Amino acid sequence: MERYYDPLIFNQTLDGINLSRHIVATYYVEDGVPGEEFLDHFGLIQSMALEGSTGTWEKVEEDSEEVRERLSGKMVGYYPVPSEKNVKKAVIQLAFSIDAWQVNIPMILLSISGNCFAYSPRMRLLDVFFPEDLVKTFKGPKFGVSGIRKLLGIPKRPLSLHIIKPKMGMTPEQTAEQVYKTALGGVDMVKDDEMISEVYNSKFEPRLKAVLDALNRAKNKTHQEVIYFVSITDEVNRVLDKARRAIKLGANGLLLAYSAGLSVLRVLAEDPEINVPILLHPSHMISMTPRISWPVMARMCRLCGADLMLTPTYWSTIPMVSLEEGIRTAQVKLAPFYHIKRTWPMPAAGMYPGLTPILVREYGCDIVVPAGGGMLGHPMGYTAGARAWQQAIEATMDELPLEQAAKNKPELKAALEKWGTIQRPETLWLRAGPQYHPKPEKTNS
Repeated sequence: MERYYDPLIFNQTLDGINLSRHIVATYYVEDGVPGEEFLDHFGLIQSMALEGSTGTWEKVEEDSEEVRERLSGKMVGYYPVPSEKNVKKAVIQLAFSIDAWQVNIPMILLSISGNCFAYSPRMRLLDVFFPEDLVKTFKGPKFGVSGIRKLLGIPKRPLSLHIIKPKMGMTPEQTAEQVYKTALGGVDMVKDDEMISEVYNSKFEPRLKAVLDALNRAKNKTHQEVIYFVSITDEVNRVLDKARRAIKLGANGLLLAYSAGLSVLRVLAEDPEINVPILLHPSHMISMTPRISWPVMARMCRLCGADLMLTPTYWSTIPMVSLEEGIRTAQVKLAPFYHIKRTWPMPAAGMYPGLTPILVREYGCDIVVPAGGGMLGHPMGYTAGARAWQQAIEATMDELPLEQAAKNKPELKAALEKWGTIQRPETLWLRAGPQYHPKPEKTNS
């Protein structure tokens, strides 16, 4: 007699499958049928597991027990969440065998975030576990945190990054002049805006040459190395050629938008001729946020070779995710991951110097803070804007309040006067109220 739920799919647990040969994806699902009291959630999940692997809505003869045992998705965790009538909510874990395909990113994405989303209208991919047998076929970032620190000669502190603004419209000469001014102010990195490509008045090669020349002129004065991430986002068949041309011209960094695809990122990162760091801009990841968590996307980008990647933060002008999801995104980039190097988190969007202490206390010192308006909008100019960031970083690392540090630093003082600082709210957990919290003993001075 055919069972409602195939034991090959459901009679599974995490400690019962071969974890070296399975990806494990964790989802939140919320499903309901108006007016229906009996909701068979496992029936729906079985369809999802099969749709991401071997099956379809009607079982066919060749969909054998052997095929399902080896290749079908398996439910290895089901954790119900209390919900209202006519609705089922749960966190579920589905395991997908890597024997189903020769390891490649498009097939991984099809399995964990493909047709399964059609089965549950309120479903979100929360996390993904990659087995060592899969990860060892990837090389990950060439440089990562330690490699970029070595390139710049900066052993321990956050790094600042100038985002070239406006997004487009400047000539190569105008772009280079802006970069020259922030380099004089001590900025560590510069990047094209993700929207720049081959504009009528700013082609890729002339812009790269002009900016590199400006950085060399600045280096003669500051004796500091600055990495410029030039945008190479383009059609798939042009990206690799563009990257190689950039390196021949002397580029020391590349910018790729996620819209070009994770496979392109992997090809660039694993090409021996591409010997510079790659900054991955998340671009249209924003549109996927309701369905795929940022930690998952960050893990995928790190696996594919991103040396740096912009990170959502609660303190930005675009607070896309919760406080915890933003911080967790950074933690995933820095967490141990087999042989894969660590990827720089970049808390981004609307950053200004007064945020530095909060960012460092939330994320640690292994961060790159990108600033466009929060550097270029400084009332004393671009050089002062870059210098204000370096002063805020220095004060934070010295555990000196920014207001105190600004007393003899006019650039930081002007930045604080224009954009201010914020006090991070405090959550009073575990005690009834602040009156019950321990207080330091008052001393007579």
